[in-house]
Amino acid sequence: MSLDNLLEHVRACRVCEENLPFGARPVLQASSQARILIAGQAPGRRVHATGLPFNDPSGDRLRQWLGVDRQQFYDARLFAIMPMGFCYPGTGKSGDLPPRPECAPLWRKRLMAELPALELVLPIGQYAINWHLAEQGMIAKKQTLTETVKQWQQFWPHVLPMPHPSPRNNLWLRRNPWFEEEIIPHLQQRVQSLINR
Repeated sequence: MSLDNLLEHVRACRVCEENLPFGARPVLQASSQARILIAGQAPGRRVHATGLPFNDPSGDRLRQWLGVDRQQFYDARLFAIMPMGFCYPGTGKSGDLPPRPECAPLWRKRLMAELPALELVLPIGQYAINWHLAEQGMIAKKQTLTETVKQWQQFWPHVLPMPHPSPRNNLWLRRNPWFEEEIIPHLQQRVQSLINR
């Protein structure tokens, strides 16, 4: 199956629709030419409404971290954007619920196999980090996000585990200024080298 056909199947997926507060609307972008993968958690409410990944304040900060504009960010030939869950899962007591557990086992390996040009993977948040690093035995599953991000050079330059760019994460960013001071300049340089080829 080609990537285009696979994306059609993903976008038509209704496997967990009965568990979603606003129904199924898988949100992702991908191209076999993409050099960078952004692997987030799951779309938020605004992204669900617009169908555009990271079309919210989290996306504004993420684009700033990457050093790219919206046009570059939404160019699927540059960036594949595939969260761990493709549909908005709803809201819990402390923010959005985790990605639905059905999604990654059903689609992720099949999609990853269709992205041969990837040179940089950015797993954002614990669910994405666990899938992309812990499942491959690169980190201990019990490790905290902060511990993993601090070890970023262990995975660089092919993978960069990241905290979520959400405004809800402002406290983490204030407590860990080293992330933006030390890591973001390396990320921006790497992104520019990949997208300007």
